[in-house]
Amino acid sequence: MTCKICNSRTRSLLVPNFEITYYKCDQCQYISMDGSKKVTFKEERHLYDRHENSIENEGYVNMFKNFLDTGVLPFKSSGSLLDYGSGPEPVLIEIIKRDYTFSTDHYDPHYAPEKKFENKPYDVIVSTEVIEHVDDPVTFMKTLSDLLTSGGILSIMTLFHSNKDAEFLKWWYHRDETHISFFTEKTLRVLAHMTSMEIIYTDGKRITSFRKMT
Repeated sequence: MTCKICNSRTRSLLVPNFEITYYKCDQCQYISMDGSKKVTFKEERHLYDRHENSIENEGYVNMFKNFLDTGVLPFKSSGSLLDYGSGPEPVLIEIIKRDYTFSTDHYDPHYAPEKKFENKPYDVIVSTEVIEHVDDPVTFMKTLSDLLTSGGILSIMTLFHSNKDAEFLKWWYHRDETHISFFTEKTLRVLAHMTSMEIIYTDGKRITSFRKMT
């Protein structure tokens, strides 16, 4: 296997007891799941339907508020905003509409499939817990970059892996059947360079913000 991001040679990691192989790139640190184990679109929807997060869940809301306070508002506090991959309960959009002054759209291939974003530039795009579900991260990031205005902000949330094989094999995050792509800050810097963006903030754990350079 060659890396889907930087085309370097990868090596395989077999997760014990689950018989799932992952491919790790030591060059850009991207890890991807063996495609033969990927769930279908229908199966994915069934798994998402089991999520029970809502705006009444204080912990869930606080997570999003922290994401906005650290990954978005220091760089843009108004303008047009797209939530890409808003999920079964668009809680983040509800918070933004309630507490902030952005004009908003949201999109989700399962729950809000109308592509309102086509031919419409945005000052801010947020995408929380989405990129780990994506099979082609380069195309995904290029799609979002192309939707940004010049100087626009993309803020994403995905939990970084530690880049240690033994820790990855025991990591809870890949136990979700729909999680197929895993990143570090280094991986995201490579993706930023490939898609006309630069990283302007990361907490080193899960929140990363990019600015479109052109």
